[in-house]
Amino acid sequence: MKKKDSQVIFDRNVIEFVTVAAEFCKFVEQAEGSKRTNFVDTTLKLLPLLYLKASMLPPCETIGDEAPETFVTEETYEIVRMNLAGILADRDDYLDVFVSDMKYSDQPITRYISEDLADIYQDIKDFIFVFQLGLNETMNDSLAICQENFRLYWGQKLVNTLRALHEVKYSNTQEEEEEEEDIED
Repeated sequence: MKKKDSQVIFDRNVIEFVTVAAEFCKFVEQAEGSKRTNFVDTTLKLLPLLYLKASMLPPCETIGDEAPETFVTEETYEIVRMNLAGILADRDDYLDVFVSDMKYSDQPITRYISEDLADIYQDIKDFIFVFQLGLNETMNDSLAICQENFRLYWGQKLVNTLRALHEVKYSNTQEEEEEEEDIED
């Protein structure tokens, strides 16, 4: 392994991304039982920060021969997704027009905020898990994979989910606001 390759994992922007990514994972893991308004407010602050920090990562390429270990199992993924779906309840779904399948359909595609957040969580948690092991080569490769997945998959999901969460927060009708106030009292 070249010294230059291993140094990218110690770049300030990588450390800041790791910090925000770990906060996002912790927040998602501890979200069960949260009130929807609090969950949406915090998520609307974390997602833009996560996007910003991911977009500032320095170029990174894999250097190992094997893919890093993954952490998030189907069971863990499903638990996270179901917890988030429970929080969002009837506001979980949204119409997505930024899907490649859309060009073959005259109907918008229904997506779920909980599923998109679980997808983002899965990729980032796998990255954080490998990073915590502290092995330079696997840390580097995990960063490269996470960066690639950001470009190809979860970056767009994050932006779409942000739009949907914005709608949840700011489209509350007077009736919904009164219901939420009654629940909080």
